[in-house]
Amino acid sequence: MTLLSRRALNRALLQRQFLLERTGQAPLDVIRRLVALQAQEPNWPYLGLWSRIHGFTHADLTTLLVDRQVVRSGLLRSTQHIAAADDFRRLRPLLQPVLDRTANSAYFRRNSNGLPTETLIADGRALLDAGPLARKELAGRLTARHPGRDGRILAGEFELRTPLVHDPATASWGSWGNRSAITVTAIPVDTVDSTPIYELFRRYLAAFGPATVADFQAWSGLRRMKQGVADMGIELRRYTGPDGQTLLDLPDAHLPDPHIPAPVRLLPAYDNILLGHADRTRIISDEDRKRVMPGQALVRPTILIDGFVRGTWSFTGDDIRLAPFHPLTTAEQKAVDDEANRMLPFLRSRQ
Repeated sequence: MTLLSRRALNRALLQRQFLLERTGQAPLDVIRRLVALQAQEPNWPYLGLWSRIHGFTHADLTTLLVDRQVVRSGLLRSTQHIAAADDFRRLRPLLQPVLDRTANSAYFRRNSNGLPTETLIADGRALLDAGPLARKELAGRLTARHPGRDGRILAGEFELRTPLVHDPATASWGSWGNRSAITVTAIPVDTVDSTPIYELFRRYLAAFGPATVADFQAWSGLRRMKQGVADMGIELRRYTGPDGQTLLDLPDAHLPDPHIPAPVRLLPAYDNILLGHADRTRIISDEDRKRVMPGQALVRPTILIDGFVRGTWSFTGDDIRLAPFHPLTTAEQKAVDDEANRMLPFLRSRQ
């Protein structure tokens, strides 16, 4: 099998993520190509698309959310993502075991001990039958039905167990942070025509490959997929990774020249390019990973230089603060400053 270097994997990942060169494709097509964009806070997917698409504007994504062509909801790894609405309806049933596993954790079960899961789901759906509810109101009504329990935790468990989408007004560009006033709506999903696992794996490779089965599991949250992938019966190309691991890829997937230059990019917090593999050294070193991901719930915005994470950045509400991990050359500093200056008007916009 062909041996692939870390740099070769880096360039393949950047190309498939539209980070070697911005694309002119429509935002909906880019979102479909990436399967879903991490949206733990609503503003960050806008930055992820801005870094990938020529001339991307806030309205390009907001319109898709308002028209319900794109939705925000719990999906991969039980975290908030935006995805094409038709993809969400087909992917959610396949990924529901991942969300159920989170809902079965001690944090939720301590609060709902003695309350049948079926009762919680039925109560939540009944409350949403009349229309969308703010999370706070949903929590309050669940508390009224089940006194002595924390309604916020009940609402969180219900949202994990039931496909709910967020109201566009609170899922779109606006104030920074994970907003407490989010309104949710229950929607049906395709329980019969849900995405088969082999299709999801192929789409993962198209956006993140070449990769191992462990990488796919880290991205999706699914477990024990090694035999399942082996049983898929789909044609795959195999490579040897820099540490001797077997990497899988689509048979017709292109691998770019590993020496092709990679432009500076400022990536948003929680970008899936940093979360799409078990072995993330194709994009960030293990040492720097600790600076970017100091805890399980935090992934800081990052600076890519020559394709690899070389620092973090933050937005103060008026300016971008850059925090490289090591001194930059004059050319690198200029390239980072130029990209930050291009992004700044987009960040400052209140539309």
